[in-house]
Amino acid sequence: MNKNELIGQIAAKSGLSKADANRALNAVTETITEALKKGEPVPLIGFGTFEVRERSGRTGRNPKTGEEIPISARRVVTFRPGQKLKARVEAYAGTKQ
Repeated sequence: MNKNELIGQIAAKSGLSKADANRALNAVTETITEALKKGEPVPLIGFGTFEVRERSGRTGRNPKTGEEIPISARRVVTFRPGQKLKARVEAYAGTKQ
């Protein structure tokens, strides 16, 4: 599903126009991004938690040449799915085959 399809689904399920659904989706993503920039986790009960974690530096390898290269430490965004989301996906996956 791409962004336009997501906006269409939001509009259909909420009764909003596509323009309003687009503004709502953009507001949600901007708000989550701003919180993550500040280092704050964003828990959405029943769905999951977005958070920033520190990834330590390490030594990697260039797959083409085999040469070792340093990979610097950095901050990465992670998502941990909530129990309800996991259960729904597992239930759906079990019926689709």
